[in-house]
Amino acid sequence: MPGAQGGAARCGAHARIAASRQPTQKGRNPVQPGIQQAPFAQLPDGAQVQVFTLANAAGMTVRILDFGGIITEIHVPDRDGVFADVALGFNTLEPYRGDSPYFGALIGRYGNRIAAGRFTLDGQDFALPVNNGKNHLHGGVPGFDRVQWRSRIEGDELVLDYRSPDGEQGYPGTLDASVRYRLTADNEIVVRFSAVTDRATPVNLTQHSYFNLAGGGNILDHELTIDADTFVPIDAGSIPLGNLAPVAGTPFDFRVPRPIGARIDEADEQLRNGGGYDHCFVLNKPAPGAMSRAARVRDPGSGRVLELFTQEPGVQFYSGNFLDGSLAGKGRVYAYRSGFCLEPQHFPDSPNQPAFPNTILRPGEVYATESRFRFSIEP
Repeated sequence: MPGAQGGAARCGAHARIAASRQPTQKGRNPVQPGIQQAPFAQLPDGAQVQVFTLANAAGMTVRILDFGGIITEIHVPDRDGVFADVALGFNTLEPYRGDSPYFGALIGRYGNRIAAGRFTLDGQDFALPVNNGKNHLHGGVPGFDRVQWRSRIEGDELVLDYRSPDGEQGYPGTLDASVRYRLTADNEIVVRFSAVTDRATPVNLTQHSYFNLAGGGNILDHELTIDADTFVPIDAGSIPLGNLAPVAGTPFDFRVPRPIGARIDEADEQLRNGGGYDHCFVLNKPAPGAMSRAARVRDPGSGRVLELFTQEPGVQFYSGNFLDGSLAGKGRVYAYRSGFCLEPQHFPDSPNQPAFPNTILRPGEVYATESRFRFSIEP
């Protein structure tokens, strides 16, 4: 899902062309398994931002900041054993504090949009700042993506905690949120969210990494599968219309593998409203809250595969429609549709949509959800 970005200019580069811009190496990454911590940058108030490197015995490495809980790098091999960084991001802190479209960040209190920045809860009206046209997006500015989290290492997990005070960005109640990152021996990035509140409040936390499994170029030939029979239609402001629509017979049918770019430019009202894909897909679940495979993406050129498993009822698929070449980092220019997002979450604007699954957390309840991003290779 985009931030408040400007217009987009097309980039016709094939996904494999720019892969050579990324530092690659054959064989295992020379990082010891476990979690290592190092200074990354200093904030204007003097606080030190730390970077944590998670590595496993297979050579996969993931780098995460305690600022915004941002995943800055994900190094995985292709079918020839050549490692590349498949996450969009930056080498330095300043772009993340600037106009970054949420690259790699934790999102809260509410991922996705809330219409007109307003909702009513228990008979009281609340107003949130609008930062995406007329709407509230991803918790406002600053949201959880632009604050420093308290960090610690517990065994094989990086634990990040943040206390969001009552009234922050207009939300009621003090929310204590925690995120646990873990890299498994099976090349899975496990993300576990939990939160408690002292007053009823909307909560919809998610992880907002952008991926390019080729390591560069566009993502239009990546083959996508989403286990969803329906999706959430939106208006021109990306606010849900209130109903669910079947994917059958539309460009939103990814129940079997299809290239992302196969139908992205068709004359379809929903594609026009999103500028491409920027929609929440309603996942087929054996039971509410069950962990299941939501999506699978394969890059035919490199053989890299990403699978998303989640307990969330939906996944926002975003095809990088507002990337326009104005941002660059780690030796890459982030051009039109050069990255995709799979954001596990509840549905957008749920506080104003009574038919959607509940997103209100109340005192005495524990918000808890887990998602897994699994990387593999297809020969």
